[in-house]
Amino acid sequence: QVQFVESGGGLVQPGGSLTLSCAASGFKFGHYIMMWYRRPSPEKGREWVAEITSLGGTRYSDSVNGRFLITRDIAKSTMYLQMNDLKAEDTGVYYCKGNVDLREYWGQGTPVTVSS
Repeated sequence: QVQFVESGGGLVQPGGSLTLSCAASGFKFGHYIMMWYRRPSPEKGREWVAEITSLGGTRYSDSVNGRFLITRDIAKSTMYLQMNDLKAEDTGVYYCKGNVDLREYWGQGTPVTVSS
């Protein structure tokens, strides 16, 4: 079955960097658009952060554009989110999401805390 497992979250100081990973399984990884979302706090909804298409095109939200980089390794069925110049407002739980055969699939999330 389709499955996503995120990793790489943690505590980082403002201005620091962190790279998240999303290991995918159960489908042809390179054939579908993949996305990163985050939930800033439990009472807020998930917000879109970045995406990478099946052709490798990328898009970013305005809040992270120029600081975050989304990439993928098709051979490893893994997507990455390199986060640089982190700010307190980047704190949250980060999720990967894929739309596979008209169904949405989400990982369990990995928490990121940006604090001094």
